[in-house]
Amino acid sequence: MAEKQFKVIADTGIHARPATLLVQTASKFDSEITLEYKGKKVNLKSIMGVMSLGIGQGADIKIAAEGSDAEHALSSLEETLKKESLAE
Repeated sequence: MAEKQFKVIADTGIHARPATLLVQTASKFDSEITLEYKGKKVNLKSIMGVMSLGIGQGADIKIAAEGSDAEHALSSLEETLKKESLAE
């Protein structure tokens, strides 16, 4: 299992558009990928799950991936978060 912590820096947090980008990126991989915020874990391939967390600016989140392409999935998600100035 691979996991990484991030701090959300986007003014609007993880709202609809960035959530969609993350779900689209996660969905390219076979691994199980979860997003954790305030002790609640959701499938990162589910837009409704991600939106239900209500992640705002300054939030500490954790993304975990388990499976054959876990490392690649995590690095792609990290790249998306940084490229879109969502988290660091």
